[in-house]
Amino acid sequence: MSDEASATGRRVVVTGLGAVSSLGLGARALTAAIRAGRSGIGPIGQFDGTGFERVLAGEVRGFHAEMHLRGTDPALWGRSGRFAAAAARMAVTDAGLNPAVLSAGNTASCFGTTNGESQVLEELTRQWVDDGLAALDPVLAGQADAGRIAAAVSAELGLSGESITLGTACAAGNYAIGYGYDLVRTGEADAALCGGADASNRATHAGFHRLGALAADVPRPFDEHRDGIVTAEGGAALLLEPLDTALARGARIYAEVLGYGMTCDASHMTNPDAASIAECIRRAHRHAGIKPGDVDYICAHGTGTRANDSTETAAVREVFTDGPPPISSIKSMLGHTMGAAAAFGALVCCAALSEGFLPPSATLRQVDPALGPGLDCVQGRGRDARPRVVQNHGFAFGGNNAVTIFGEFTV
Repeated sequence: MSDEASATGRRVVVTGLGAVSSLGLGARALTAAIRAGRSGIGPIGQFDGTGFERVLAGEVRGFHAEMHLRGTDPALWGRSGRFAAAAARMAVTDAGLNPAVLSAGNTASCFGTTNGESQVLEELTRQWVDDGLAALDPVLAGQADAGRIAAAVSAELGLSGESITLGTACAAGNYAIGYGYDLVRTGEADAALCGGADASNRATHAGFHRLGALAADVPRPFDEHRDGIVTAEGGAALLLEPLDTALARGARIYAEVLGYGMTCDASHMTNPDAASIAECIRRAHRHAGIKPGDVDYICAHGTGTRANDSTETAAVREVFTDGPPPISSIKSMLGHTMGAAAAFGALVCCAALSEGFLPPSATLRQVDPALGPGLDCVQGRGRDARPRVVQNHGFAFGGNNAVTIFGEFTV
């Protein structure tokens, strides 16, 4: 779509937030933990970590899908689908909206993922290797399709609108929000539940281990001695509505979706590209109708790898020529939740606008001087502030880049 597209159509706001995370269940629990700078990282429990040098992960603990899902049988879905459906149910409850209203209208389900139903696929692979093709569990085989992540949301809430799962890896949550925003803005949907979900799995952990990209203890984005990511899991959901609908029902409005930008450089499978990221940010600004100086905070992709943090910072400096606003990474607390990462970032951005704070880079000890002077990474704990416009980053392997822009709601 053109950069001017957001100037037409309906205004779109966020009225509900839902989260299934290593820092707690529900958006309030997650936000409180983020503000306090708490960590959700601990020993691996979702798979056998024997043989790995690095054995930490950001796993969701104490999650029982049957306690959250009311419209569908949890046994029908893999762990990623359960995360998405539970987070979506939480977002609708948080919005104070009767699910029957969403079910009666044209409500879309737009969710991102990196690995789809990874745990299901791993178990099917084990069955095949051990006992042959005939031994595959047909119930598990039916859960394997990644598209069932968004389908689980639609089934749980009885939605009849478009159901789409976007597989643009670690940028997928922002892709999903951008897609849902367009549907609501243009009137193609009455509302949209958007977000991302991924479950911990051995293959992803092993892949990053093989790349030498796993942190020795906790991720330390922007730190002088950062050494990698910690793999993590979870699901996050945002309920997007037209402004007039939200006002008519007296809804609490967390934030307004101002716009987004996307690029795909595809220049390298794993290395980020600063020029393409900078262009993605510029497109998001143009689409949202803002200038760099309007942005009060950046929720960084901030993985804690040397390559990502230096490239992301360079791209930000290219756009923010007068110096970047405060920039931090919630991955310092959550770990890297893959396809849910940008959705968690968006959720926290909306909470920051509504509650008045800047999320921290909780594990940061010393900002890397190589990243340049004057970099405010909101060290330690959340900071009280009144941001009006916030920018959320999501960058992925293969050169997929997506930036969403949220603003404080004003009439």
